[in-house]
Amino acid sequence: MTVRFARETESERVNELRKQVNDLHVNGRPDIFKPGFSRELADHIDTIWNDPDQKIVVCEREGVICGFAVLHHIRKPENPFMFERDFLDIDEFCVDEAQRRTGVATEMIAFIRSYAKTQGFDRIELNMWEFNGDALAFYEAVGFTTYRRYMEMRI
Repeated sequence: MTVRFARETESERVNELRKQVNDLHVNGRPDIFKPGFSRELADHIDTIWNDPDQKIVVCEREGVICGFAVLHHIRKPENPFMFERDFLDIDEFCVDEAQRRTGVATEMIAFIRSYAKTQGFDRIELNMWEFNGDALAFYEAVGFTTYRRYMEMRI
């Protein structure tokens, strides 16, 4: 298993995994997420490639990409309520359904953590949807903690 930064030539496979994430979100919150993986969603990967503050990490096993993450360097200026914030955000994260619970995600998080340290970040953030209990259990197991929560009231 090898975790590394992706190459643009791997966009098609990364998009196959991005579709799995989209499908999971559609199933979990069909009131919010649109079904199908549109051309617009697929083409969004070009925006990621062209943004110097974003990188794509992949995990490759036996020549097949079985996981990916989109990393985004976020800078939020100081404002009257908060100090300046500068952190690495995991914007998207997925392990192929057929490769889950085989150590892929753990290896990817270790790679991302190491990269973040070498870049001088003192924190990694991510957000996730409450319906995704398996993801929550994994993130907590590798050391993420909840520091903020979004809530809703349906009427």
